[in-house]
Amino acid sequence: MRPRLFLPTVRQTNWLLIVGFLSIGEALYLRYMALEYTVVALGCQAGLNTWLCSAFRLTMAVFPYNVFGWVAIVTAVLNLVRPSLVLCSIALSAACFGVVLHNADLSALAVAILILSLARPAPAPE
Repeated sequence: MRPRLFLPTVRQTNWLLIVGFLSIGEALYLRYMALEYTVVALGCQAGLNTWLCSAFRLTMAVFPYNVFGWVAIVTAVLNLVRPSLVLCSIALSAACFGVVLHNADLSALAVAILILSLARPAPAPE
C-alpha cells in the first residue's frame, strides 16, 4: 500500500486560502499605504504614533535582514520534513509578505519548497 501524501482537506485548504489572501492584502496595504506613500512615510519617520507607523517601523527594522524570506524558508523546510497545517500556514504567510515586500528571492524558494511538501508522505497517526 502506498503511503498517503500530505494533502490538506477542504477545510484546511480554505484556511490556507484565508491566510494567504489576508497576508497578501496586509502586505500590499503596508507597502502602498505606508512604505511607498511619501506623506505617511515622512509622518511615521517624524514620530507619528499609530498602528500603521508601528508596522512601518517594524518592517523597516527587519527588512535589511530578509526576515520574511528566512522565516518562510525555515518553516517551509520544517514543513517539508514534518508536514503540518501550522507550519504550512506560517510559511505561506511569511512567503506572501516576503514576495510583496521585496524579499522575493528567498520567499519564492520557500513557496517552491511548500509545493514540494505536498508530495511528501503524511505523518503517521500517533
